Amino acid sequence: MSGALDGITVIDLSRVLAGPYATMLLGDLGARVIKIEQPGRGDDTRRWGPPFTPNGESAYFLCANRNKESVTLDLKHPTGSAIVREMIARADIVVENFKVGGMAALGLSYEALQRINPALIYCSITGYGQTGPYRDRAGYDAVIEAEGGIMSITGPSAGENDEGHPYKVGVAVVDVTAGMNAVIAILAALHHRQQTGMGQAIDIALLDTQVSWLANVASAYLVSGQTPKRYGNAHASIVPYQAVRAADGWLMLAVGNDAQFQKLCHLLELPALAEDERFVTNQARVVHRTELLPLLEAAFAHAPVAAWTERLGAAGIPAGPVNDIPTVLADPQIQARGMVQTVEHPITGPIPLVGPVPKFSSTPATIHRPPPLLGEHTNSVLSEWLGYTNEQIRELAVTGVI
Repeated sequence: MSGALDGITVIDLSRVLAGPYATMLLGDLGARVIKIEQPGRGDDTRRWGPPFTPNGESAYFLCANRNKESVTLDLKHPTGSAIVREMIARADIVVENFKVGGMAALGLSYEALQRINPALIYCSITGYGQTGPYRDRAGYDAVIEAEGGIMSITGPSAGENDEGHPYKVGVAVVDVTAGMNAVIAILAALHHRQQTGMGQAIDIALLDTQVSWLANVASAYLVSGQTPKRYGNAHASIVPYQAVRAADGWLMLAVGNDAQFQKLCHLLELPALAEDERFVTNQARVVHRTELLPLLEAAFAHAPVAAWTERLGAAGIPAGPVNDIPTVLADPQIQARGMVQTVEHPITGPIPLVGPVPKFSSTPATIHRPPPLLGEHTNSVLSEWLGYTNEQIRELAVTGVI
């Protein structure tokens, strides 16, 4: 079966994570993705590591570049720039993450490319967007996490004489989420194009992305005027909603309403708490969290995580173990959902990759191509798609264009 985006061609002029993650998702959905890389160097992440596979492939690069063809082109060379324009004239989507003005300097601005392909969807991903006083700054996930506020609410809660240490998230979530936002916008633009025949430019900023997923925390400040603070693994507005220590490890408890709290009290054999006016409602529990939590934690210390997970689940109370990464990837639910798949790499052999998220009934998202070697598809794309002769391709290689 073909993918939902079968027949759509993407020219990927991005590198590192946000852009490549977006184009990988489009590839999962069936689009043809042609990744343009600098001859001899390629995407920066090809050299990010360790870890590397035994044959030297970067694990970082592998995570965001499946389902793509790699073509090497020197875009600063007039011929290289002309060739990529040939590709874009036949393509549906361009994704780029150059600094603001970088594509225009190469003659590849949206305005220039729209003239040769009015139906083109042109998605730019930058740190701060195409407008505003910060537009010329380079954007990196960790810096955006700091500037965008997430580090101010992530990490251990502060003590009486300690403001607490800020923590970034363990994955480059701004990059990943910006890539997802880019895909959402591109799919909307494809729908608009279907209605009108016209493409458009899309402007995705990492900082905008970060601010947007402050979600309820931003809303709480806008409503109350109170600066949000860190709660460690607890929740500012729901109690009990945090990690608690069981006899052999950590358990994440997520009691979302008063009925669940009543069930929890009886399960823990603490029926008096269910009637205590300090704890009967969530609003009261938030106010009196420091009095409630030690009582709950003392009860949880009497049994292991697995036992609590089973008991709480049977009672309809959301809870689960705090797993490490090996445990997650080996979990039977993850395996059953196809979230770890093995593909054949041309040098390394079988490699495991995290699989696509969406499950379709008719147009499955698949891993149909391993992450490419640098320039692996240059000759085939130039000859089979653009019609270049072997002699022309040899000349491009001699002059360093490819």
